[in-house]
Amino acid sequence: MTLRLDATDWRILKELQANGRISNVELAEKIGLSPPPCLRRVRALEQAGFITGYYAALDERLTGFEVIAFAMVGLASQAEAEIKAFEKRLLGWAIVRESYMLTGEADFILKCVAPDLLAFQNFILKELTAAPNVAHVKTTLTIGRVKLEPGVPIDLSPKKR
Repeated sequence: MTLRLDATDWRILKELQANGRISNVELAEKIGLSPPPCLRRVRALEQAGFITGYYAALDERLTGFEVIAFAMVGLASQAEAEIKAFEKRLLGWAIVRESYMLTGEADFILKCVAPDLLAFQNFILKELTAAPNVAHVKTTLTIGRVKLEPGVPIDLSPKKR
């Protein structure tokens, strides 16, 4: 299903990105629609893949995860089968919360969240560096978060212009 977004769809996306718990009635009121067509539009945006899910953002430290770190991973081989095998393996590591394949010096960057430094070290030594095809790992511990703004900057979207 291909959906061509209009100004109302963009307003819906912006509001839902800011508050995924907003009720359909509140959303409809904010964007200037009645609730039934608003709900139809939201469902169409979900079906078309623009909205990929809803979740609660948890505070890592308040939930007992004191260490937020990044690991830059270089693979020994970038053959497609080797990359797929590494991707499959990292999907099973609960400590890894986000992962991106990169160009440049490293092949992947992993955002890791751990309860303490020992748990993070154990992951690095016993899981990550011990994984097949991992050639090198560089880690960086965070000191503090400066900005967290999930999603996309809707006002800057090239599709919106």
